[in-house]
Amino acid sequence: MAGKKTNKLKILNDPIYGFITIPNALIFDLIEHPYFQRLRRISQMGMSNMVYPGANHTRFHHAIGCMHLMQKAIRVLRFKGVEISEEEENAVCIAILLHDIGHGAFSHALEHSIVAGISHEEISLKFMEVLNREFKNKLTLAIQIFKGKYHRNFLYQLISSQLDMDRLDYLKRDSFYSGVTEGNIDSDRLIAMLNVKDDQLVVEEKGIYSVEKFIVARRLMYWQVYLHKTGLVAENILVKVLKRAKELATTNSNLSSSSAFNFFLTNEITVQNFTDETLTIFSKLDDYDVLSSIKEWMNHEDIVLSKLSKSLIERKLFKIEIQSNSFDNQLIESKKEKIQEKFGIKKDMIDYFFITDEISNQAYDSSKNQIHILYKDGTVKDIVEASDHLNLQALSRPVVKYFMSYPKTSL
Repeated sequence: MAGKKTNKLKILNDPIYGFITIPNALIFDLIEHPYFQRLRRISQMGMSNMVYPGANHTRFHHAIGCMHLMQKAIRVLRFKGVEISEEEENAVCIAILLHDIGHGAFSHALEHSIVAGISHEEISLKFMEVLNREFKNKLTLAIQIFKGKYHRNFLYQLISSQLDMDRLDYLKRDSFYSGVTEGNIDSDRLIAMLNVKDDQLVVEEKGIYSVEKFIVARRLMYWQVYLHKTGLVAENILVKVLKRAKELATTNSNLSSSSAFNFFLTNEITVQNFTDETLTIFSKLDDYDVLSSIKEWMNHEDIVLSKLSKSLIERKLFKIEIQSNSFDNQLIESKKEKIQEKFGIKKDMIDYFFITDEISNQAYDSSKNQIHILYKDGTVKDIVEASDHLNLQALSRPVVKYFMSYPKTSL
């Protein structure tokens, strides 16, 4: 008896866009693949749920949303006479669907600690290349576009630019799940205003105010959500936990963790040694491995690991001070000494409990892949030049702030 044929033209219900259609069997099979399903277990916003309890959505949500916006953008551009073949449409939808597939557990914290020798973009590409072999080279064009090697540049800009489908989805989605309404951009209007001129993605003149709102929303989301002081502390403590765990794991300390997690704790990861075998192990690692290990480490004999793990799990987070100028070195040293004394921390361990760093927020960078405004007479201007919004020039300059973070009262 012949095997039952699966209906692959599914519809997903998204709380933001409503029904999302999976366009074909290849994209359905990619979504069903264990590599992609892993994204259900990777949070989109890292430790932000320590501040915004609703921010528990995943990278799976985000990737599906990006694909949906890409379908809309292709429809709009075709309607305006831009020729896009079915093969190109499929490739650009696959490229945006898989653009974040290389993110690890708690994304940026992992990249700054135990998988520091390779970026998530490079891992995404490795995943895509393995999938391409598995799917008999059906992803070749998608990979070309993803790498910016395809001759039609505007397709790459839809995936990676300052007004790409990735940003349009994550701002709207993160705003929705965090409840921070300032980030709620009008993605429909922005997409409806897209066009192509001389192989560059442009926004028609009447969409200028939507672009202004998008840039302002991005700035507000960074300060209010992505760089929120409490989320910042939690993320930095997580990085310290992972670094300490890696330090202990390499000295054969008794550390309980999943086999996939253990591999990355006990090995130095670089671009050169990140083989297909490493990729397979990486594909088994997610937020659940990290959290369940940290819960165990609360009782570990190493005082640094146990205290930091407890701080994170019980949400007894450090105090943080943020200012526009860098902190005086003498002030930092005296604070460190006080904390050492107060909590009985050895001098060589103080950097685990006293964190100093800087954060930067640049809502728009006019020095690279600018957002271009297309006028009725065919001329094109950068949004900063085109806008009469006084703040836009200010928003195109990076704002840097400095912080120091340390335990409040008890450890």
